[in-house]
Amino acid sequence: MKAIQPGLRSNLHQFVLLIVINAFVGGMVGMERSILPQLATEAFGIAAKTAVLSFIIAFGVTKAFANLFTGVLASRLGRKRLLLLGWGLGLPVPFLLMHAPTWNWVIAANVLLGAHQGFAWSATVVMKIDLAGERDRGLAMGLNEFAGYLAVALAAFATGWLAGTYGLRPYPFYLGVGLSVTGFLGTLLLVRDTHAHVVAEAVTSQTPRLAHIFLDTSWRHRNLGAVTVAGLVNNLNDGMVWGLLPIFLAQKGFSLPEIGSLAAIYPAVWGIGQLASGRLSDFICKKDLLWWGMLLQGMALLGLAVAGSFAVFAGLLALLGWGTAMVYPTFLASIAENTHPFDRARSLGVFRFWRDMGYAIGALLTGMVADAFGIPASIVAVGILTIATGIFADFRMRCRTHNPTIWYWFRRLRYRRYRRL
Repeated sequence: MKAIQPGLRSNLHQFVLLIVINAFVGGMVGMERSILPQLATEAFGIAAKTAVLSFIIAFGVTKAFANLFTGVLASRLGRKRLLLLGWGLGLPVPFLLMHAPTWNWVIAANVLLGAHQGFAWSATVVMKIDLAGERDRGLAMGLNEFAGYLAVALAAFATGWLAGTYGLRPYPFYLGVGLSVTGFLGTLLLVRDTHAHVVAEAVTSQTPRLAHIFLDTSWRHRNLGAVTVAGLVNNLNDGMVWGLLPIFLAQKGFSLPEIGSLAAIYPAVWGIGQLASGRLSDFICKKDLLWWGMLLQGMALLGLAVAGSFAVFAGLLALLGWGTAMVYPTFLASIAENTHPFDRARSLGVFRFWRDMGYAIGALLTGMVADAFGIPASIVAVGILTIATGIFADFRMRCRTHNPTIWYWFRRLRYRRYRRL
């Protein structure tokens, strides 16, 4: 029997396959990103922002609870079967969306989509961490999130173009049919389970077990708790951008193809940027990346509230995407760094539970603020909250590994320049 070896090179074939599978997972949620708020107002006559954002609340709550049960199911069913379960739940979604006679059908589709995203995306995250080993976890998460969110961007752009050319239904959702069928068959026929890698790593791990995984990950552990709070606020602002930005852009007079293009910029930069930020988190203290990433997000959101032209919106959404790229793979790598291999899947599930509950909390709160005071006020409030959360994470977290802070590398660069002079 071949010995289990952690690392990207020794598991390259399966790792690349899981990247492709996760791109299909990202594409499934991307197909909604630029057109569902317009579908609510134009096809179903829903005007209240809170009601429009109800699909994100359904999606976020379901995905959060699916994440919470990921750890238990990954241990009992195995990683591959959990991934197959996720794809099975995603298969009906595009058909429900293209044929929905009422808005409640759209809500039901997003309940299934949330469960699909929770199980399938979590399974690919856990499997890639299993394969990568300790040295390459940041890079592994950067590649994973790069594939997923680049696919979100491409699907958002494609469905926005299809909706502008052929109408809101049914053509944009044919993309989801192709993604779900291909993802299910690819998982069934090609993916291998990674449980043996977990057992092999546990033999040499020096990380202590958590006393109470839910409480420690949610708050009690300094690093895990800070990461969880930052993750919740990150997805709170993402839920606001997802639900309110298309409506805000439509109020500014942008067309559906323009809205689709702008909606794609943010996740595109988010996805591509993680190729660099994921690797950075293997060399730089992770709390530095979280602080700077949340700061950039907050500044970009404050700018969006007062932006007017296409170019300004595009630049601010690119900045928002880069700020999110700095934190997203860092979240997952931090959880893996601070947990024992046998606790990792459950701890990741708890973190992703709270992080994705941010979608529901963000959609509900920002929708209420937007109905009461207008969309710009909602964007400003979320921007301030995002900056405050970055400050909190920087204060509470500690650098666990020997990786130096970002200021060390800055001083080292200045010293080299001085020596050359």
